[in-house]
Amino acid sequence: MSTDLTGRRALVTGGASGIGEAIVRAFAGAGAHVTVADVNGEQAARVAAEVGGEAWAVDLSDTAALRELRLDVDILVNNAGIQHVSPIEEFDPERFSFMLRLMLEAPFLLIRAALPGMYERGFGRVLNMSSVHGIRASEYKSAYVTAKHGLEGLSKTTALEGGPRGVTSVCIDPGYVRSPLVEKQIADQARTHGIAEEQVLETILLKDAAIKRLVEPAEVASLALWLAGPDAAMVTGSSYLMDGGWSAH
Repeated sequence: MSTDLTGRRALVTGGASGIGEAIVRAFAGAGAHVTVADVNGEQAARVAAEVGGEAWAVDLSDTAALRELRLDVDILVNNAGIQHVSPIEEFDPERFSFMLRLMLEAPFLLIRAALPGMYERGFGRVLNMSSVHGIRASEYKSAYVTAKHGLEGLSKTTALEGGPRGVTSVCIDPGYVRSPLVEKQIADQARTHGIAEEQVLETILLKDAAIKRLVEPAEVASLALWLAGPDAAMVTGSSYLMDGGWSAH
């Protein structure tokens, strides 16, 4: 049975590429009106035009600009994120702060902006794109792991507050996804670990996975689509792993 989102309004951050774009296309294909939010305004406009949605060019790390925001959406997908690989003692403090603003403070502010309308209508879906790094740690990724662990807590708190008022909140926790974010970090991983780039996939990224391949964006989007629909009304406060068995260790 397919998920029908006809009449629903969705906002997907980081929606112009990778996982976000796949979710945008899945939601639009199910009938939702989707706003594509991305720092790359040109790319967001292209994707929005292709799915009959709208674009929002926004730098989510500018959290001061989000504090008075109000969002009129039924489905919020907090997906925007970046990666930076560096030992803690060499990790630039401003980079650390930037990543927490983008991947933890911005989701909080967007949830804060969306909840009043969701409460008024008695319906809402908050999907937080976490990671296997939301429940596990890896060396050299202190900011990313910290942000994702925090997002897991924010999602659970949102679930507890929103549940009585028709709003669910969940985390989606993929392993390594075939996306620009993963492709960009292969060179960083090779440099940090002192190995060739072609060794990174096998010896670093997929070392602990039982299924030795990257997750496809469309697979993540398929799960997001179900979680956004009516059949997931009792799914809240939980985290859905899609990591090829990484976290089974």
